[in-house]
Amino acid sequence: MKIDIKPYEEKMKKAVAHLEDELATVRAGKANASVLDKVRVDYWGTPTPIRDIAQIKAVDARTLSIQPWDKSALKAIEKAILASDVGITPQNDGTVIRLSFPQLTEERRKELSKQVVKMGEDGKVAIRNIRRDAMDKCKDMKKKSEMTEDEEKQSGTDIQKLTDKFIKDIDVIVDKKKAEIMAI
Repeated sequence: MKIDIKPYEEKMKKAVAHLEDELATVRAGKANASVLDKVRVDYWGTPTPIRDIAQIKAVDARTLSIQPWDKSALKAIEKAILASDVGITPQNDGTVIRLSFPQLTEERRKELSKQVVKMGEDGKVAIRNIRRDAMDKCKDMKKKSEMTEDEEKQSGTDIQKLTDKFIKDIDVIVDKKKAEIMAI
């Protein structure tokens, strides 16, 4: 009886999806509403995502417009953006907050590329941890005589192939994001 690798494959898919979500928040010089995904606004005593209390839209390639549905939240949104790691100073005109994304310098591009590589490495670590869990499960099943040594080796091979596939996917995703950063 070989190990069922489907649950581990699902976990690996989730790890890759998480990495993609994390990379979407990296500001690459273009106006992208996803850079605000991690920013929480103290709205009536509750930390709330900006997208839940305001309309966010790209006015042009380098400007985001944030228009809250409740005008009283304007100051709280501005304060939350200033306190976050977005790195852009909001411009409040009383009804709308504008975020102007500056052109990236070469130094900033290199810094962002390093950040993207680090996120990719974190994703690979997550994949390898899932592999370790699967391998431990195989060893445990072998110890309990639920699988033979050959089945354990075959399961290990299958798990390693799956791991290699997802590690390769992460490399492709990271390379694509780095190219995007350098192209702007």
